[in-house]
Amino acid sequence: MSSDDLSFYIEGTNGKGVVLIHGLTGAPAEMKLVARQLNRKGYSVYVPLLAGHGGTVAALRQSNWKDWLESVLQASELMATRVQEVYSAGICVGGKLSMLAADRAPGVINAVAIYSPCFRYDGWDVPFYYPLLSSQVGWLSRIPFLDRINFSETASLGIKDQRMRRMIEGMASNGILEKFPGKGLVEMYKLGNALKSRLSQIHTPTLILHAVEDDLSSPKHARYIAEHLGGPHELKWIEDSYHMIHVDRQHRQVADFTAEFFEASHAANRA
Repeated sequence: MSSDDLSFYIEGTNGKGVVLIHGLTGAPAEMKLVARQLNRKGYSVYVPLLAGHGGTVAALRQSNWKDWLESVLQASELMATRVQEVYSAGICVGGKLSMLAADRAPGVINAVAIYSPCFRYDGWDVPFYYPLLSSQVGWLSRIPFLDRINFSETASLGIKDQRMRRMIEGMASNGILEKFPGKGLVEMYKLGNALKSRLSQIHTPTLILHAVEDDLSSPKHARYIAEHLGGPHELKWIEDSYHMIHVDRQHRQVADFTAEFFEASHAANRA
């Protein structure tokens, strides 16, 4: 379904499809575990590569959040030609893009799941200057040198399970970047503001999943979305994972919660 080498599609059996969206500096490969679980439940799954991703840090710098959103919209429209009902889910930035895509195309995306929502990096394991940078990113974005600064991932990579962490560490050849540019922080900030400005008007059924021990993003981000979202929603906590809940110890539970919510929201929509 895509011309690049990193996106992938798995055919399902139930006439329903899920568009899974990777995170900032991530790539489709990181979504494979949840994709397989959802496919076992009958869903067709499409995992597109976001604009600017899958290559170099320099290439990522050339893209912005609106380009990423366009990738999600195109993927959702493409999925709609293959299945009767389309849903979307994503990790962190990918989840916010899914929510905005559903807002832009309410007739296409029936429900959304957002994993580990994050408006700024403020979890218990981030360097002290990340929250400082994030809180000042509005005016910092106007300083040219910020675009040339790269930031490293935390030692845990957002993953509690060491075996899963080693698996992700071996995915550099699959388009996952080890560093992200300062511009990524800026675009994440702009995307977050765009979502916040629309939350009360978003009526798409939304599942919010967040780890109690999220090392990169405080649980307060999940609570903020739940408190301000205009439509039906459900907030569930993941008990034994870090930020990357879609690849950590409870990725099967993440897929189960996602499928259960999509089935429930489908029934509610048809009632």
